Amino acid sequence: MTGLNLLKLLEKLDYECVQGSADREIAEVVNDSRKACPGCLFFCIKGVKYDGHDRAAEAVRQGAVALITSKPVEGVTDQDVTVIRVKDTRYAMAFIAAAWYGYPAEKLKVIGITGTKGKTTTTYLVKSILEHAGFKVGLVGTIEAIIGEEHIAAANTTPESLLLQQDFARMVEEGLDTVVMEVSSQALKLHRTQGFVFDYGIFTNLEPDHIGPGEHDSFEEYMECKGLLFRQCKVGIVNGDDAHTGQMVKGHTCELETYGMGENCMLRAERPELIHAPGRLGVDFHVGGLMDFDAEVPMPGQFSVYNALCAIAICRHFGVEVPAIRQALLEAHVKGRIEKVRVSDRFTVLIDYAHNAMALESLLTTLKAYRPKRLVCMFGCGGNRSRLRRYEMGEVSGRLADFTIITSDNPRDEEPQAIIDDIKVGMAKTEGSYVEICDRREAIAYAISQGQEGDIIVLAGKGHEDYQEIRGKKYPMDERVIIKELLDGGLEHI
Repeated sequence: MTGLNLLKLLEKLDYECVQGSADREIAEVVNDSRKACPGCLFFCIKGVKYDGHDRAAEAVRQGAVALITSKPVEGVTDQDVTVIRVKDTRYAMAFIAAAWYGYPAEKLKVIGITGTKGKTTTTYLVKSILEHAGFKVGLVGTIEAIIGEEHIAAANTTPESLLLQQDFARMVEEGLDTVVMEVSSQALKLHRTQGFVFDYGIFTNLEPDHIGPGEHDSFEEYMECKGLLFRQCKVGIVNGDDAHTGQMVKGHTCELETYGMGENCMLRAERPELIHAPGRLGVDFHVGGLMDFDAEVPMPGQFSVYNALCAIAICRHFGVEVPAIRQALLEAHVKGRIEKVRVSDRFTVLIDYAHNAMALESLLTTLKAYRPKRLVCMFGCGGNRSRLRRYEMGEVSGRLADFTIITSDNPRDEEPQAIIDDIKVGMAKTEGSYVEICDRREAIAYAISQGQEGDIIVLAGKGHEDYQEIRGKKYPMDERVIIKELLDGGLEHI
């Protein structure tokens, strides 16, 4: 794209020009000094590991002609370099990024979904329903960004504002009319989603998570950051059953409506019934309140009903007809989120991303409600992470699963056997039966070969990931591919 005048980029911001002139052309906008180029604008962003203000002189040496700062910078002596002072450089970057790409969000219907759990599944459900109704929908989330036919692996749940606005602009170029995106608490805290207004802001649920160094200082701060979405959207659609909803939407500036199972919710899921039959594992329920029809979600558990109901609440605003909603729910596919993999009519195999004790407990409790002959759980734990997580996950699986297969996840720089030994510490607090198979491929083969009539076998921890990280290197490992190879080979090597 051609350059833009800096005054145009600053039009929606309060700022002070402390050096040079704001009336100048900008050829590019960057927030990484290594990408600085002649004629560019460089954002001095303070991160966890380094402060971009310390790289300002380096960016200028590489050709930056303007800097966005929040404090004085050293080594920039050329008076022709423009220095703009703002209160918060991340906030300014979001607005400048929107201006740089021509405010693409204004040309899209933007749906933002926040919450501790359910964001990923709900985004895919919404995309499925809207596309069945004829809308052209992009997606931004934990697993990937989808722009037309292109699928781009994600580095963050919600990308930095420069990349997010670039994605929006590409969606507009591709002729898309809607985007559904996951909005993390970190993204809201760090202003990645500033510079535009969401048409719909969605809240799924809230539990203690992402609290610690580099994330949130407390649960209260975590909740407050989530709540920022409802000061940046036109319509808020929130879980009326969640205990934290009232506090989180305090100070909201949007219209509000609720969904859930409670009588006071405006859109309700009523009379849920579990479905467990060959090839089917899900829930039937009736949609009441603002709509009136029967639906089925082909994923297990109450939380799947909440995800589906949330998606229905969103798509109601797009005028989607009931038949399109029902069909789309049956066909929606979410990689690594209680994902069924066809192996046998005798038992069910699921792949799920549950990689901490809270998620694993929720998953196994949900699956136990379907009364399988055996609930078999295969999982490992990541290296270079808290050992406490390993103890907790071992204890959860030992308590809830009928049989556990302990294996490797991403050992990173640790010895896989040492991680397994930690998991067994938690397992020892229970009476759970288990076997340890360090090689994950061999563990999957064992799980399938030992499957019995009526079993539910869950491969937990990797979910959508298609690699295994060992000593700083990522090796291809997609559990779906492994299962196909094992079945094609007739499991002969077992």
